[in-house]
Amino acid sequence: MSAIFNFQSLLTVILLLICTCAYIRSLAPSLLDKNKTGLLGIFWKCARIGERKSPYVAVCCVVMAFSILFMQ
Repeated sequence: MSAIFNFQSLLTVILLLICTCAYIRSLAPSLLDKNKTGLLGIFWKCARIGERKSPYVAVCCVVMAFSILFMQ
């Protein structure tokens, strides 16, 4: 089943996108900072969410990992 049609998979993909963008921005900030608008601006916005809401993102990662490992 596609991640678009399964809500838990969609949340997992979004959470992984946020974490990946925040990690890439911590390694190479200029890579994401030059694309603040347009289609590639989505990655910059995900990196900002990952940086500013990092405690909430971390809790969501732990909850999602627990649910994937033990609930399915």
